[in-house]
Amino acid sequence: MPFIPHTDEDIQAMLASIGANSIDDLFDEIPPALISAGLKQVPPGMSEMDITRLMLERAEVDGRYLNFIGAGAYEHHIPAAVWQITTRGEFYSSYTPYQAEASQGTLQLLYEYQTMMASLTGMDVSNASMYDGASALAEAALMAVRAHKSSRRILVPATVHPVYRSVVRAIVRNQGIDVIEVPYCKQSGQTPVDALDEFAKDDFAALVIPQPNFFGVLEDVDALTDWAQSRNALAIAVVNPMALAILVPPGEWGTKGADVAVGEGQPLGIPLSSGGPYFGFMACKQALVRQMPGRIIGRTTDQDGKPGFVLTLQAREQHIRRSKATSNICTNQGLMVTAATIYMALTGPEGLRRIAAQCHANALALLQKLETHEGVKRVFNGPVFHEAVVSLPAPTEDVLNALKTRRLLGGLNLDDYYPELGIAMLVCATETKTSADLENYTEHLGTVLATGK
Repeated sequence: MPFIPHTDEDIQAMLASIGANSIDDLFDEIPPALISAGLKQVPPGMSEMDITRLMLERAEVDGRYLNFIGAGAYEHHIPAAVWQITTRGEFYSSYTPYQAEASQGTLQLLYEYQTMMASLTGMDVSNASMYDGASALAEAALMAVRAHKSSRRILVPATVHPVYRSVVRAIVRNQGIDVIEVPYCKQSGQTPVDALDEFAKDDFAALVIPQPNFFGVLEDVDALTDWAQSRNALAIAVVNPMALAILVPPGEWGTKGADVAVGEGQPLGIPLSSGGPYFGFMACKQALVRQMPGRIIGRTTDQDGKPGFVLTLQAREQHIRRSKATSNICTNQGLMVTAATIYMALTGPEGLRRIAAQCHANALALLQKLETHEGVKRVFNGPVFHEAVVSLPAPTEDVLNALKTRRLLGGLNLDDYYPELGIAMLVCATETKTSADLENYTEHLGTVLATGK
């Protein structure tokens, strides 16, 4: 709320109604030793005008940067209408639609979202979102183990986002599930099927297949999917939803299609808001629908034959016995899903294709320009979508810090994640970058490499 509406008279009337002398009396069960003597470090209150001035000054100190970082969080243009509609009261304040008769608008929106995500991924069914892409992958791993029954081992390529791999391990390790890392090809940046040969005789519940992978490279998803399914393992796709506008969807990978598709929905209308919130999506084949965490919205008819929407499946611990729940961490991000649904409705299939195609074109143009500098070259020769790894002739951290002083976020330093790559960074270009932006980055990088500052 923008302000507290109760006057002193209102407060005294409410206290008198319940027989309390003061607001402090409402908290008399708290031991005095635990009560704070006051927030001494908090400055005095400020007026609305002063607060607005302060926040504008802080924003100006932060400055505006030309951003070429991707790595799982992408800067896309978001039509103004997306958040104008999303923040309307009907959507902004709605929560879990437990009472279908009072939540038809929210349920219909979630149903439309599921329909769009199922179409985008080429899968049979989608749930109504999850916390984020990383935890969605962990849930897919748990799904695979439940469905497989005989194995508690998951194959995860090293080309999967390092944060996703870390989250998966954190969530599944106390459940006796082993995450086995698969090496990548140092030339192509892909996970070749040959790299799986050493695991061919072992029993695995699933193989995770990123598309594109963390290096921005496109994997041979058909061969990897068929390899997994020929060994009775599930194929779990980790996909960028924007890339799916122009790439073959997971539901059509290989001979039978992937079994589960997950990913981060942030590219679909969610701004880079200092780290979130984002939302995870999950879709799967019909045969696995009862293993899917979260909730699924269905369309039905009432006793008068009128169409309506309901919570069809609710496989979380709040709805059924905890021992029978598929998950107790399947929190969704309903407001983010609302924005994503509106974004996809506004852009449409053709709009998404045009955005994705422009992202790809900008990335190729950027790489071509950057490679005109001596010592700057692509590390991998595999095809990419809208980001790629490039090597540098100077320490990555020094280069990125120098670019930052020039109001440029030049990319992600890969030293901590992939030290074997040497001096390298991950760069990204989306549809938001103009030819002038690409030229600007190229010129500043050249100056930094030549002068060291």
